[in-house]
Amino acid sequence: MKRWILAASIAAFSMSGLASAETIRIGELNSYKKFTAFTEPYKKGWELAVEEINASGGLIGRKLEVISRDDNGTPGDAVRVAEELVTREKVDMIFGTFLSHIGLAVTDFAKQRQVPFLAAEPLTDQITWQKGNRYTFRLRPSTYMQAAMLVPEAAKLNKKRWAVVYPNYEYGQSAAATFKELLKAAQPGVEFVGEQAPALGKIDAGSVAQALADSKPDAIFNVLFGADLAKFVREGTTRGLFKDRAVFSLLSGEPEYLDPLKDEAPVGWWVTGYPWNAIDTPAHAKFLAAYQKRFNDYPRLGSIVGYASMMSVAAAIKSAGSTDREKIVAAFANLKVDTPFGQVTYRSQDNQATMGAYIGQIALDKGKGVMKGARYIDGASVMPPDALVRKLRPAN
Repeated sequence: MKRWILAASIAAFSMSGLASAETIRIGELNSYKKFTAFTEPYKKGWELAVEEINASGGLIGRKLEVISRDDNGTPGDAVRVAEELVTREKVDMIFGTFLSHIGLAVTDFAKQRQVPFLAAEPLTDQITWQKGNRYTFRLRPSTYMQAAMLVPEAAKLNKKRWAVVYPNYEYGQSAAATFKELLKAAQPGVEFVGEQAPALGKIDAGSVAQALADSKPDAIFNVLFGADLAKFVREGTTRGLFKDRAVFSLLSGEPEYLDPLKDEAPVGWWVTGYPWNAIDTPAHAKFLAAYQKRFNDYPRLGSIVGYASMMSVAAAIKSAGSTDREKIVAAFANLKVDTPFGQVTYRSQDNQATMGAYIGQIALDKGKGVMKGARYIDGASVMPPDALVRKLRPAN
């Protein structure tokens, strides 16, 4: 009897090990503690995708499992966590990250360890250009792409004197530089008369707003987000900074950043964002219904990013027909993925997805900020010329 029990126990242990081995393990890391407004909806998005994938039979005959870690919002911890996921957890690929400098750290890790990495949220151009590599892919439209979406509207106003404000790290620096370059090309003679670059999360909003006002700009380009954005809006409004001035702002139409402002939302700003309740496409309607049913809440932009990231991972593995890392990398070349924003393609020339974004102006509706007149800009339409990409991106 004891021998039978021992044999059964060994068999059960073996079966458990087999089941685990047969699970496709995907590593994920993000700044969950530091940027909850984005990362909580983002996690719900990829969790919904995993549930849908597994409910439909999984991938290549196996269930999908995500091993998630917090990167603490620092590059060093992000690399440590990525190494743990690859070495200890034996994941087949990794995805995630939020801040651009953290995304860049994991981009380099992916190159060194030759593991596929999908940068979900980081927007710096360097991820797919100057510091890009064959193992790193990016979902969201880059700073270049999003700036290019706003520049035509900015140029129409023919404002000569501009000021810029941005968080002083890679994303902010890149976005400000790109906007200035593109606007100068679209509107020769434009001047940039003021520039403020506070440290991320440490803005002295009153001083920043006053310095911008003192430069007497005709228009302002803003790249601040999160708590920094809320402080800047409140102090700028108090000081009359935005009165009779055009403001163009990246990301400020996303619910993550617009909702906390409530009736203080800056009416009239041109923004990129996500008007979740005003999109009437079949793909988005299907996602919206599933998300609300599962979480009893409305999606944020992070929800879209998390969901589309996981669907991109799944599409690559399905196309590869394998979890072999080199085959996954090869499968990403010109890979087409269905997302709530429609089908996107991962360009073979720079590993950048053609996902677009919505642009529009901020308005108030029942005491809450919303985007009015929003329209979707296809990411493919604001990509730089291939000749520029070849010049910027190293051979890999």
